[in-house]
Amino acid sequence: MIAFNKAHLTGKEIAYIEEALHTQSSGNGKFTKKCQDFISKKYGFKKTLLTTSCTDALEISALLLDIKPGDEVIIPSYTFVSTANAFVLRGAKIVFVDSSKDHPNIDVSVLEDHITPKTKAIVVVHYGGVAVDMDELMAVASKHNVYVVEDAAQAINSYYKEKPLGGIGHMGCFSFHDTKNIICGEGGALVINDERLIPRAEIIWEKGTNRSAFIRGEVDKYGWVDLGSSFLPSEVTAAFLYAQLEDIEKIHRSRMQAWSYYFEKFSEFLPSHGVSLATFPQFAAHNGHIFYLLCTDLEQRNELIRLLKREGIQAFFHYPPLHLSRFYLQTHKPKPLPNAIKFFEQIVRLPLYADIDRSDQNYILNTVKTSLNAFRESQQSSMEI
Repeated sequence: MIAFNKAHLTGKEIAYIEEALHTQSSGNGKFTKKCQDFISKKYGFKKTLLTTSCTDALEISALLLDIKPGDEVIIPSYTFVSTANAFVLRGAKIVFVDSSKDHPNIDVSVLEDHITPKTKAIVVVHYGGVAVDMDELMAVASKHNVYVVEDAAQAINSYYKEKPLGGIGHMGCFSFHDTKNIICGEGGALVINDERLIPRAEIIWEKGTNRSAFIRGEVDKYGWVDLGSSFLPSEVTAAFLYAQLEDIEKIHRSRMQAWSYYFEKFSEFLPSHGVSLATFPQFAAHNGHIFYLLCTDLEQRNELIRLLKREGIQAFFHYPPLHLSRFYLQTHKPKPLPNAIKFFEQIVRLPLYADIDRSDQNYILNTVKTSLNAFRESQQSSMEI
């Protein structure tokens, strides 16, 4: 079986973990600081806080924005449940917006239609590491005095007009889950770009205490001063992550080479089957996080995944739209968001990781071609009958 994802190891992870185990294994130690400093310096972020997941980073952002029952938060329907859950936990009403016609990202052109006096924040998701039009989005947010949180779970080392994703909104949230470009098993980071939010972010991150200020010698003792939780990861996790961060450009190049090879070869035969490739706006420089095909419909998508699995290739569709989820429909009527449904029904994600063999890629390419030919022939036979 050609796995959908395989973790890339740099060779330094175990040595750094052993170092952490012999010095400090609890959180907010040497490796936590190394990771935070590395990320902030490389991308010019004002403040970076490691978290145990991107979900935790989103939850901190909801606390920082004082989200309360009755507040409205705008998010795309086509996203992972954590994007919504972090704000639902604080009592927010989620306002779903459709994807754009040509990309799974949120349709910025209709954002303003969804803003009301109760709107507190817009959470924008950069699907597959591809940037949303952040100039337009930030202009809408500024006009209505609304906060922007970037769900950049898939977008480490991706850019919008040479600006790193996660560094444009008031806050950015990253994932280092095992399926992401840079990993530590489970992990994440919160980036704070609005300096007014930094002092409280540290407190929430440290279980609602001012321990960070105490460590810096700014107070003579620390105590419970605000809401918070145990959001920071262990030094073992941070040590693993630091080994990955040191090799981020090497990992990025490998992924982009594999992604570009797919794109070049698939472009030669996909159009004849009605299947298309992802499109990218000129302002977006992505990180090769996902390679996906867009099938003609749900039937072709399911059959392609089935045929690939039969030939030993793991391939998957992606997010069921949240506005059609069982949880949401318990209290809401479904909204007409046709583009989110379209991408759910058409996307097929193929194996892509830093160490994927070119021979495996060629096998995947040939198997997709054979499978699409078989599907077309079966369709023609059905029409003749």
